[in-house]
Amino acid sequence: PALIPAPRPPHFLALFLASTLFLSARALLLPAQGRNQAVETAPTPPTSPQLKMRRLSNLGFLRLGGGCRRMFSPRNMDIARAFGTTGSAQAQGQAGSAEGVRAGLESVRTRLQSVSEEVGRDVELIAVSKTKPVDLLQYAYDAGQRAFGENYAQEMVEKAPQLPNDIEWHFIGKLQSNKVNSIIKNVPNLKAVHTVTSEKLARKLGTACEAANRASLDIYLQVDTSGEATKNGIEAGEDLYKLADLIAGQEKPFDKLNLVGLMTIGAIGDLNCFEKLVDARKRVSEKLSVEPQTLKLSMGMSGDFEEAVRHGSSVVRVGSTIFGARDYSKKN
Repeated sequence: PALIPAPRPPHFLALFLASTLFLSARALLLPAQGRNQAVETAPTPPTSPQLKMRRLSNLGFLRLGGGCRRMFSPRNMDIARAFGTTGSAQAQGQAGSAEGVRAGLESVRTRLQSVSEEVGRDVELIAVSKTKPVDLLQYAYDAGQRAFGENYAQEMVEKAPQLPNDIEWHFIGKLQSNKVNSIIKNVPNLKAVHTVTSEKLARKLGTACEAANRASLDIYLQVDTSGEATKNGIEAGEDLYKLADLIAGQEKPFDKLNLVGLMTIGAIGDLNCFEKLVDARKRVSEKLSVEPQTLKLSMGMSGDFEEAVRHGSSVVRVGSTIFGARDYSKKN
């Protein structure tokens, strides 16, 4: 009769898994120099940041395989340490620190310089500091940053007097008409408003500048390039061209406003939004009989500013890559 092989003991797989888990746990819990010692005689594992980082790296490797080598590469871990995302006590202590801000700012500047050289033109960097405390802005200022962007009028009004007066403030959020007088009167070093979307708002800004005896204010017209309900802006069309023409005509009170360019907040990952803004600039420049390059393009944020520059951006607005993730709980 044919021989039937004996079945593998049912407990083999369980034993294999148990031994694997034991060895993995032992590798994580024991320091490198004590792994050859008995568990009961091993010294208490040190809690240095280096050991915790090694454990985290080992855990990531066990869970996800060799791809985690990239996640825990020295460069990425340096950035993680700067923003306190590694889990170690030391790294958590660095979150929101001068070192973290300097590291983030240096990284953005290096990347921006590289892509600027690639396209052959200079690009302005605005450090977006919404919801961030004043001391973080001061760290960036001490590292050489001068242009800062805010989304909330009251927050800008509160921060501006606490910081050096050679800062150039850029308002980049949705601006309500009843907040215009406040930012014009209380932020004398307000450089530009990037979010003008109507004749009413433009007129209000011009009138406020007159009342404050302000010489001029740079403005950008915000263009809707994504069609998303959560994004503000004028559609590229006759309304945009008429508003641009009205402001450029320099009749009172628009003579206080300098139309310097167009701005957009595109859909995440949709490069067509950049192309739409470039096309809108072309049409606006034709309407105004000026060269397209005389109008700036304010587009590109932390996740896509390099691609924005490749598509023609003159100004990028970068926040979380410099200051770390935002906390909206207090704002809310």
